[in-house]
Amino acid sequence: MRTGKLAKHRALALALSLVLGLGAAAGASAQEARIAAVNSDRILRESAAAKAAQSKLEQEFAKRDKALQDMAQRLKAMSDNIDKNGASMAPADRAARQRDLAQTDADFQRKQREFREDLNQRRNEELAAVLDRANKVIKQIAEQQHYDLIVQEAVYVSPRIDITDQVLKALAANSNGTGASGTSPN
Repeated sequence: MRTGKLAKHRALALALSLVLGLGAAAGASAQEARIAAVNSDRILRESAAAKAAQSKLEQEFAKRDKALQDMAQRLKAMSDNIDKNGASMAPADRAARQRDLAQTDADFQRKQREFREDLNQRRNEELAAVLDRANKVIKQIAEQQHYDLIVQEAVYVSPRIDITDQVLKALAANSNGTGASGTSPN
């Protein structure tokens, strides 16, 4: 997580130095640099591709999530049974049920950890694919509209240079011509 923030800060510093460098060069040559900004967080929240990826993940992991919920209910029932009836159980029976509960709980914890790891890995893969598609669209927009610089993260962005809506519309238009895998048929 820290390296991600560090990379963002480095990218922001690089973008800022590029902006300042372009500004100085523009002043010297009397040519104005065209700069735009994109809110990548908004693209990951609002784009049709991101919403489709989220829906795909929910469907992909629904069965395992349901199994974990059922297992959690079984654990609670086992624990409640031991709490309620433990005093009247034979010591050997109570010890066996407690061992059973501990083993089931350890199994549950392991499965829950694996579920979270698998879900996070798949989420990262899907979001990377969405960002890759968004970056291709951003590059197309930059080339078509002759932008010199498009930044994705900034402390402040004037609505005048924010092209996020344009990117969202282009992504939506591109998703209409994509296959089931979310990639273009080319």
